[in-house]
Amino acid sequence: MIRIRGRIGNWPVDLEVDLDASDWAQLGKDLSAVEAGPTEADATAAPRSSPGNDPLWQAAQDLLREAGELSGPALLEQFEPLTGNMAAAKRLLVRLRHCPQVRIQQDGETPLYRWTG
Repeated sequence: MIRIRGRIGNWPVDLEVDLDASDWAQLGKDLSAVEAGPTEADATAAPRSSPGNDPLWQAAQDLLREAGELSGPALLEQFEPLTGNMAAAKRLLVRLRHCPQVRIQQDGETPLYRWTG
């Protein structure tokens, strides 16, 4: 069993994960693969998107930068067609919330996202 305790914001977290022998064996195999480093197949695979070359993230920043400021619901409404689904649109909104170029101001119940970069 693995026990994870801590906090996410103001919420306490206390999680117990039960692993049987086969789970531990698989975990050990996965960790060995990570320690071994990338394989030749990994080296020839298409590179994963990083924050520096993520076109959706860049488009989200550009949208707010050009607008100057937008409410959270307005941003979400514009992100959904950009991403193709609401879950991905919400992830972009969360990323903006933690972006150093963005300041959040509460306008009643609605957050106002302002580009400061």
